[in-house]
Amino acid sequence: MRRRDLLGGLAAATLSSRTAAAAEKDRGPVIESLEIARVQVNHRGDWLLLRAKASNGLTGVGDASHGGDPKRQAELIRKIFAGLQGRSIYDVEWLRQSAAKEFQQAARLAATAVSALEQTLWDLQGKTAGVPVYDLFGGALRRDIRTYANINRTVVDRTPKGFVEVAKRAVDDGFDAVKLAPFDGMPPIAQNAPEVKRWTDLGVGCAEAVRSAIGPMRDLLIDCHSHFNRELGLLLAERLAPLNLFWLEEVTPANPLSDLAALNEAAKMPTAGGETIYGVHGFYPYIAGKAVDVVMPDVKCCGGLLETKKISGIAEGAGLQVSPHGPASPVGGMAAAHLCATLPNFLILEHAYGEVPWRAEIITPAEKINHGLIRLSDAPGFGIDWNEAEISRHRVAL
Repeated sequence: MRRRDLLGGLAAATLSSRTAAAAEKDRGPVIESLEIARVQVNHRGDWLLLRAKASNGLTGVGDASHGGDPKRQAELIRKIFAGLQGRSIYDVEWLRQSAAKEFQQAARLAATAVSALEQTLWDLQGKTAGVPVYDLFGGALRRDIRTYANINRTVVDRTPKGFVEVAKRAVDDGFDAVKLAPFDGMPPIAQNAPEVKRWTDLGVGCAEAVRSAIGPMRDLLIDCHSHFNRELGLLLAERLAPLNLFWLEEVTPANPLSDLAALNEAAKMPTAGGETIYGVHGFYPYIAGKAVDVVMPDVKCCGGLLETKKISGIAEGAGLQVSPHGPASPVGGMAAAHLCATLPNFLILEHAYGEVPWRAEIITPAEKINHGLIRLSDAPGFGIDWNEAEISRHRVAL
């Protein structure tokens, strides 16, 4: 190489480096630090809350709850965050792509970690731009987000009386839709047929009692948590048909998909599911296979808000409605609500009802649900932050 070519190459490399540095600077704030808080809730698990700080001094919050062991979850979040630190608050798609390897190794833990970190980026973007997150996703089609009260995480007495007691409280608090999972505790079907029958009868009895308690005009949702096979699931759908369900959720496991599809075709009520599926690649065969009528991605574990938007687009093309799963903290609930505001095919959002009396105070401003509706403000980002005092009262070591 001639000297002139070498000098020219060095000059070009220097210019390129400076241009890259300038471009990075022009991209705005970068991620600097991360705080994780484990908040003790109840016998069903804790909340794992994230707060990322950017170079402009703003913070963004996220929810990594219910993804698995909190200590292992926090370790993986910190590991993934190490690659995100120093990058732009706009690097959402980069985070999505870079998480592929972690997901292959840690599945649910990684999916929840990435989803929560992604939430913090959107909150930071909204606060930096001075706009609500729903504006970043195409604008709000609605500002009131209908929710249903999932009473399952609150009920300790798993009898008709126990479920009815909490369902009545939810109705008294203004909810017009209630969900329960009355078949939890059922043994594997292949192991103990008499016990399976006993649990099935008990669960149906709980559903009947709650329907009677909330009346015919309110919506009743039943979650089976995949405890049934195709044969027993079809029989269950027949038994529950007189209850006029809003939907019947996750009757069988998603594998094989043909079981859910057969049940969906035969059931007299709408079916719903998808809470444990990650990403568009996981949801595409689920939607194309006609597994359910209502698709339920969870912003805490499906990959985040952008991933949920993409999944909802596939569902919209298939003529299906979307109802994000999410027995979340107020942080996760608000993140999901902002996205729900933008979805043409949105149906209803999950709310974990009655877990703790101080739930609403964990964020500022406090969570407000009136007559089952979350009213979105026009505050920047998600419009919330941690309530330091309340989190400190319930925070436990990781």
